[in-house]
Amino acid sequence: MENPYEVLGVESDAGEATVETAYRERIKSAHPDHGGDMEEFRRVRAAYETIQADDLPATAEEPDTPATTDEDGDDAEPTGPGERRGARRRTSPDDEEPADIDSTLDKSRVEYLNYEVFDDHGWELTDDDLFEKASDADLAPDDYGRLLVQQNETLLEAAENRGFAWPYSCRGGACSNCAVALVEGEMPTPAGHILTEEWLDRGIRLSCLSAPVTESAKVVYNVKQLPGLEELILRPSRFSSARMD
Repeated sequence: MENPYEVLGVESDAGEATVETAYRERIKSAHPDHGGDMEEFRRVRAAYETIQADDLPATAEEPDTPATTDEDGDDAEPTGPGERRGARRRTSPDDEEPADIDSTLDKSRVEYLNYEVFDDHGWELTDDDLFEKASDADLAPDDYGRLLVQQNETLLEAAENRGFAWPYSCRGGACSNCAVALVEGEMPTPAGHILTEEWLDRGIRLSCLSAPVTESAKVVYNVKQLPGLEELILRPSRFSSARMD
């Protein structure tokens, strides 16, 4: 059996951060639209999934650091490279757990909007009243509306189960075809995807992996053509089983 660590070009004792960085670099270079081929693309993806299945230690490359105490006697978080002592370490949006998240939530109401109608109306993702304007614009049900996401459904599955044809391709987090912009609410994306922290910070999520964890959420779908994000699109001509709308 092929060594998955060798496929990603990392040591067998590499930590989670190193493996994820290597995976994102390798999956992008193996992407058919970036000069790679589908066989290599699947090989890299399989290697990463194998490593994840082996319960990769999250702190393998970070030695234990004793907690420090600030001047008031409170425990302070250990400092990392480039961090000042006592500063709170930055976490990604998916590491945070806002107070309004309900772990027993059995469904979430999602208000959705199609990015492809923005040019016709002169809208921008940064508009404060974006969904108010969409509500008044008499858009088709495919372009604007609300849907319920049940427990154990991803956002993409919920849309499909209710008759919508939202775009997707790999269904495994290795492309941006199903990307959505989260405007309101919380919708974590599990590890093992191609998005960088920068995209996550900007509210971009992959609907094939993500599900809302708040009672309500607002998303803009079909954002795969955003500058920079379109580089991660997987074209249907290279992936015959995919669907692109």
